[in-house]
Amino acid sequence: MLRRSSMLFAAVVSVVAAGGLAIAAQNPRADQKSAEQKSSTAADVRVVLPGKPGDQARVTDQEHVTAPKAPAYNTIDATFVQMMIVHHGQAIDMAALAADRAGDDELRALAARIGAAQAPEVAWMRAWLRDRKLPASDPRHDHGSMPGMQSPADLTALAGLRGAAFDRKFAAMMIAHHRGALQMAGDVVRGGADERLREVAGEMSVEQGSEIRRIQQIALAG
Repeated sequence: MLRRSSMLFAAVVSVVAAGGLAIAAQNPRADQKSAEQKSSTAADVRVVLPGKPGDQARVTDQEHVTAPKAPAYNTIDATFVQMMIVHHGQAIDMAALAADRAGDDELRALAARIGAAQAPEVAWMRAWLRDRKLPASDPRHDHGSMPGMQSPADLTALAGLRGAAFDRKFAAMMIAHHRGALQMAGDVVRGGADERLREVAGEMSVEQGSEIRRIQQIALAG
C-alpha cells in the first residue's frame, strides 16, 4: 500500500513537472510578445495637449497630434502691413521734427513717445512680411492716397516752423494722420484673416485714439 502510494505520488509529480515544462516551453514566446509590446509602447511618444483656461491637459499619442497650421492671412492683411509701414514711417518723421521745433514741452514729449512706440511696430510688421515671404512693399499701392497721409508740401512747411506755429500745424497734421491710421486699422480688424494681426491693429487703434485726445488737450490748452 505504501509502495503504491509512493508510486502514485511520483506519477503526480511527473505530470506536474511535465505541465511545468510545457508552460515553460510557451513562456519564451509569451516573453517575446511581451517584449515586443513593451518595445512598441516605448517607441510611442506621449504628447501633452494643454487645455483651454480652466480645463485639464490631455495626454495622447504623437500619431494623433496634427501639427498646427501656419496662421492664415488674406490680401487685406498683407496690404495693411505693407501700407502701414509707410504710414508709420511718416508719423515717425513728423514726430522727429518736434524735438527741436516744438514750443510746448508736453507736445514735444508726446511726439517723442509716438516715435518710440511706432518704430518697434514697424519692425514687427517687417518681420510679419518676411515670415510669409511677402515683399516689403507693393508697387501697385498708392501711398499718397492712404488715409491721413500728409503731402510733401505740408511736411516741408512743418519743418520750416518753430514754437507755437509749429505746435498748431503739428497737432492738426498728426491728428489727421492718426485718424487715417484708425481707418486703416478698422479695415483689417473687420476683414483680415490673421488673428494676431487683428489684435495688433486693435492695439494700434487704442493707442492712437488716446494720442489724438492728448494732442487735442495740449492744443486747446495752448
